[in-house]
Amino acid sequence: MTTVPEVFGSMVFSDAVMQEKLPKDTYKALKKTIQDGKSLQIGIATVVANAMKDWAVEKGATHFTHWFQPMTGITAEKHDSFIAPTGDGRAIMEFSGKELVKGEPDASSFPSGGLRATFEARGYTAWDPSSYAFIKDDTLCIPTVFCSYSGEVLDKKTPLLRSMEELNRQAMRILKLFGSSATRVTTTVGPEQEYFLIDKEMYKQRRDLVFTGRTLFGAKPPKGQEMEDHYFGTIKPRIAAFMKDLDQELWKLGILAKTEHNEVAPAQHELAPIFSTTNIAADHNQLTMELMKKVADRHGFACLLHEKPFAGVNGSGKHNNWSISTNTGVNLLEPGSSPHENAQFLLFLCAVIKAVDDYQDLLRLSVATAGNDHRLGANEAPPAIISMFLGDELTEILESIEHDDTYDSKEKSNMEIGVHILPKFPKDTTDRNRTSPFAFTGNKFEFRMLGSALSISGPNITLNTIVAESLSQYADELEAADDFQSALNKLIKRTIKKHKRIIFNGNNYSDEWVAEAKSRGLYNLKSTPEALPYFKSEKNIKLFTKHNIFSEAEIVSRCEIMLENYCKELHIEALTMLDIVRKDILPSVMNYVHKLSSTAAAKKSVLADVNCDVEKALISKLSELVSCLYHKTDKLEQTLLAAKDYESDAQKCSAYYHDSVFASMQEVRAIVDELETSTAKEFWPFPTYGDLLFSIL
Repeated sequence: MTTVPEVFGSMVFSDAVMQEKLPKDTYKALKKTIQDGKSLQIGIATVVANAMKDWAVEKGATHFTHWFQPMTGITAEKHDSFIAPTGDGRAIMEFSGKELVKGEPDASSFPSGGLRATFEARGYTAWDPSSYAFIKDDTLCIPTVFCSYSGEVLDKKTPLLRSMEELNRQAMRILKLFGSSATRVTTTVGPEQEYFLIDKEMYKQRRDLVFTGRTLFGAKPPKGQEMEDHYFGTIKPRIAAFMKDLDQELWKLGILAKTEHNEVAPAQHELAPIFSTTNIAADHNQLTMELMKKVADRHGFACLLHEKPFAGVNGSGKHNNWSISTNTGVNLLEPGSSPHENAQFLLFLCAVIKAVDDYQDLLRLSVATAGNDHRLGANEAPPAIISMFLGDELTEILESIEHDDTYDSKEKSNMEIGVHILPKFPKDTTDRNRTSPFAFTGNKFEFRMLGSALSISGPNITLNTIVAESLSQYADELEAADDFQSALNKLIKRTIKKHKRIIFNGNNYSDEWVAEAKSRGLYNLKSTPEALPYFKSEKNIKLFTKHNIFSEAEIVSRCEIMLENYCKELHIEALTMLDIVRKDILPSVMNYVHKLSSTAAAKKSVLADVNCDVEKALISKLSELVSCLYHKTDKLEQTLLAAKDYESDAQKCSAYYHDSVFASMQEVRAIVDELETSTAKEFWPFPTYGDLLFSIL
């Protein structure tokens, strides 16, 4: 039996492999390049490329690809073989340093948001040596960044790396003032991934799932999640086999898959990894989503990563556990045994508080998608209002600082369970709040607003940048101070007083909180069209350009891409809805009406005065609903056609799709869902929610 240590990282050109395969001088030069963030010399690249090729060929690889993350939200790759001709008609396996460090995929068909014309096709990929190469499907995958011929950034990785570097630079300014021996600061992330598994054959029968990733129709089944019996329940054998296989595939790629369990909704599950450096965590999460779908297919499942594949049950999110650490092993968000006495921790905590309050709009729009609107806009966990949970203890510490009071430290007490044989364990001084969108959980912040299918790069670019801005302002003030300690105390106190409105430890789902948040001046951006315009505000453009994360043109382009994606998704959903109603639902229900009519007629032919009230009532009800559905479908089509009038303005177009097209879609759905409840199962054209959510044994 193969053990986990034998499997783990076996398909990764890791540090251990590099030490084994590279000459010592080359290995040291490569490590120094990575640590210093400098360009790789072509001579070193050639040696690395040859060793990487030999290792990959030993593992069965025949091709290589520059693996990158364009603005589509998924990954991209163009495969080239290692094969090269010789003069005598044979072939050899070659891979040069030039091929390692630079690629040239066609950039014209990737989203650019107006940064370039379609005919401007040239684009470049460049190796990111901070993320290890790996083998997938017999192909050596080289993680890269992606830019246009004229230098504009066309991917998600480049700004993520920039944001990490900028947070490092500003954090080091602060640590220097505290006399720290650290020389580098990095952000780490552990993204918890939620997903649904349904039977693959049933999935194929649902064209709405195939085309859009979510069910556009579906009446509520007799049982949903109300019994709360699925969460952490026994994992069914077929699901367990899938999870075991998935773990193996992830471990081969060095992905630290750690925790797996049933989630709240029927057929919903979660996988959580151990945290890693943010850019590597982003790479790994993209691979995780890809492998979930691939492994699910092997096991006869379809893996659904849409944020809301089923109405009436919980949707899927991705909890982004974010922290800041030094290369000396210090977690800068670790309170320590006496957080009220830990000035360095309090300063970094205040930097995050200030950042979240100042840039609520950016955090909200960083998770804005058409799919995620079904969760956040509908007040599902978490709500669309940004707030921070710190817990009672930290909140009381901050209040004592604000009011110059002495903090009465709470000692941990043992949990009293009432059974003497059970071991005693210390009780935490603070509970957790599962309703908060941005919660402190001991030594990290958990950003819970991300949708399941979302790349974690965008939210972490935002988090890194806004915290870097807070630290930059703090460093400017403290470096200029005559009395560091006095200036530090004033700074912490001022931050608490000015930004405490963002702290909320209560129930984020309540109507009272919506009203209170409004009175505090907090944003409540319920939809993507409401949120995205803030990306181009003067404040936010100044932020990103100051820290060299995006140029103004790149900000505008990203906003355009996100708005266009919103419109395209709803457009596809509306077309799919029209197609299914006209080709499947209307014919099926009319067949059932015909069956009922034939049954009534047959009964009358046998016994003239027989009671046919049931058939008459059903025929009347279904006929009325069918007529209404026909007219509502026609209205949806006309509404969709009118969207062309707004295509020249992405913002107006997205608002139209939200206010008019989506609203019309909801009217169509309501009728179809009512028809489902009154139509015999043998006539309904596709699997129901009950079939999809409860069929796996």
